[in-house]
Amino acid sequence: MIPLKQSINQQIKIPNRGIELYVKREDKLHDFVSGNKFRKLKYNLKEAEDLRCKTLLTFGGAYSNHIAALASAGQVLGFKTVGVIRGHELSTRIEHNPTLHFAKACGMQFKFVSREDYRNKMSDSFLNALMHDFGKFYLIPEGGTNALAVKGCEEILSETDKDFSYICVSVGTGGTISGLINCSKPGQQVLGFPALKGSFLHKDISKFARKSNWTLVNDYHFGGYAKINEALVSFINTFSSAYSVPLDPIYTGKMMFGVMDLIDKGAFPNGSRVLAIHTGGLQGILGMNTHLKKKNLPLIDI
Repeated sequence: MIPLKQSINQQIKIPNRGIELYVKREDKLHDFVSGNKFRKLKYNLKEAEDLRCKTLLTFGGAYSNHIAALASAGQVLGFKTVGVIRGHELSTRIEHNPTLHFAKACGMQFKFVSREDYRNKMSDSFLNALMHDFGKFYLIPEGGTNALAVKGCEEILSETDKDFSYICVSVGTGGTISGLINCSKPGQQVLGFPALKGSFLHKDISKFARKSNWTLVNDYHFGGYAKINEALVSFINTFSSAYSVPLDPIYTGKMMFGVMDLIDKGAFPNGSRVLAIHTGGLQGILGMNTHLKKKNLPLIDI
């Protein structure tokens, strides 16, 4: 198994608000396979071991947390790993891309494909071609979400979390929030903060969620996936400095911006206890800073 550190609930002290806010520091579970990435991979890796499959194959973009986490997990547990990467042009930029450079150092092989081919990545013809290139492999979806991933995410909340009124989490592919919904206690409300635009998330979450105590808060995606502005950068840096909680700009930064804004607007009833899930993803800061630097925008503190 992957050696883990302890996840803690860290209080964020907010004066005169009548709200108790805590952050569950899932980012502390592991240096590289942290947060929801460990939770999503846990039972998929066990299944691969049970099937005696020695190669793990998955999909991702240039700065994918999932790609980095799978590469690290494969190195720790002795799996070969293959990353099918969106964008032919990235094949010549590995050394300048912190995520791909890290994954390569962990032993991951890459197959770079066009964006058109990537859209058809789950077709039989595409998967058969991958089987020809890499032999038998255990397939893990883009972002890691499947039924086994949701099972792992159902272990995020513990018995000590039963008294929180609200559970807040960023949403990408919907696997993490589905697990949280399934393991939530009676009376708890789960709030999801999508990191991207689109109405498809309701359908995706409903495939796995077994309860109806959840809502998506669609006001804090900052224009879409990986979109960011100076206000978000400033918030991330200020929050990190004030509370010693680093936030990534793709997921947890947007979620915490939303949570704090809702508190300021009085959206939570007085006396509410709010638990925000830190899903990790901090490795993505380096890639985002490369993007921000090119645009002469402020950088995220590391």
